[in-house]
Amino acid sequence: MRERLNGANVAIIGLARTGLAAAEVLARLGAHVIVYDRKPAAALASEIAEAERIGVEARVGRDTVDYKGLDLLVTSPGVNRNAPVLTQAVAEGVEVISEIELAYRISRAPILAVTGTNGKTTTTVLLGRVMEADGRNTFIAGNISADELKMPLVKAAYEADSSAVIAAEISTFQLEWIKYFRPRVAALLNISADHGDRHSSFSEYAALKARIFENQESEDFAVVNRDNRWSLAAAKDVRSSVLQFSVRRKVENGAYLDGGDVIFCIGGSRTKVLSASDILLPGSHNLENVLAAVCMSLAFGAEVESVRKAVSSFDGVPHRMEKVAAVAGVQYINNSMCTNPKAFERSLEAVGGSAVVIAGGKFKGGRMDPIVRSVKKYAKALILIGASADLFESRVRAAGYNSIHRADSLEEAVNIAHNIASSGDTVILAPACASFDMFQDFEERGRVFRESVKKLPPSAEQD
Repeated sequence: MRERLNGANVAIIGLARTGLAAAEVLARLGAHVIVYDRKPAAALASEIAEAERIGVEARVGRDTVDYKGLDLLVTSPGVNRNAPVLTQAVAEGVEVISEIELAYRISRAPILAVTGTNGKTTTTVLLGRVMEADGRNTFIAGNISADELKMPLVKAAYEADSSAVIAAEISTFQLEWIKYFRPRVAALLNISADHGDRHSSFSEYAALKARIFENQESEDFAVVNRDNRWSLAAAKDVRSSVLQFSVRRKVENGAYLDGGDVIFCIGGSRTKVLSASDILLPGSHNLENVLAAVCMSLAFGAEVESVRKAVSSFDGVPHRMEKVAAVAGVQYINNSMCTNPKAFERSLEAVGGSAVVIAGGKFKGGRMDPIVRSVKKYAKALILIGASADLFESRVRAAGYNSIHRADSLEEAVNIAHNIASSGDTVILAPACASFDMFQDFEERGRVFRESVKKLPPSAEQD
């Protein structure tokens, strides 16, 4: 496929990180590339400079594309699949693909792909650490954003040789425009309501998640969550070998908890991988993430000792149940990546004690029952910020919970939490919302939380 891109005329929609990465790779492969973005030039100064550096043309401030002579159009995940620029391309007979489809077509290394509503980044990074412990040249890439860890899949696919392996986080948006994308091992961790602002229905969202398996063959592996009915249903008609994981019951092929042990079974064999007490990550949701990584790595051929070594030393990734500091006996946790109701529920379950919760932002839709239920069960106080604060307050008060505070900024929310919390409590940033009403992204929100905690009285001791 690489040679077929030499001399091809390619349009890329979106001048952000993914689009620029695709543009650079395509240019290196000899394609003639034009990157389009509807934002004005004044808002894209650094991106335009980067396009110039890599030698591709950037056309900005416009909604139209010159389709004449185009061989391929690569769209960024942030572009709605119903955007006129994409529907018109299809009407003009131009092939439209996502960046991960491009990555698959040029990759010489096998791809181990992880999707799901929650837990993708933690599982992907852990999987990558297992592969590293197994002595493999490993790339951790995809829809992953954890401070310095930000490699688009197309870049990893270009750089990795056939002896390497790519652990890839895959989003629903990236799966919208696949055609041949075929991971050697793929996992669908869970499906719950999310991105209601983008998808017309939950069933549409679930069907898109299931596309991660659609091109697999009998020699591939599909890993699904036995305890999540939507994940389980996605494996019903797959052609690949199915492995299940469960924290509630034994499974015939896959990983499960047996008392205090993590067990992996396949083809009638049964192996103890490690003790659950060796897992550093908090919460039952992280047990699920570990079990998924166990299935994926062992199915791919990693040694059990490599799995044991990586899991027992892995303490998580930034912005996902990240311990920031202890201040006067109060633990402060940054879970800025918590952006939907189910993630909120699992976050508070993981804390498990008296929690002072900072939540709010731009709600993406879905049932709020998990939020209300978790607040009533675990929250000593709820501090609300952002565009959806009124919605959250009205729903929680209607359920009879009244320990609610409002803040105009995250910094103010941290100070309010500090005044409320007492020794033994946990202050957790668990927004249950997107960040775009107040921040550039969830990472900026997490950084502001960290910085605000560090400004608290000097009794703070960094963990």
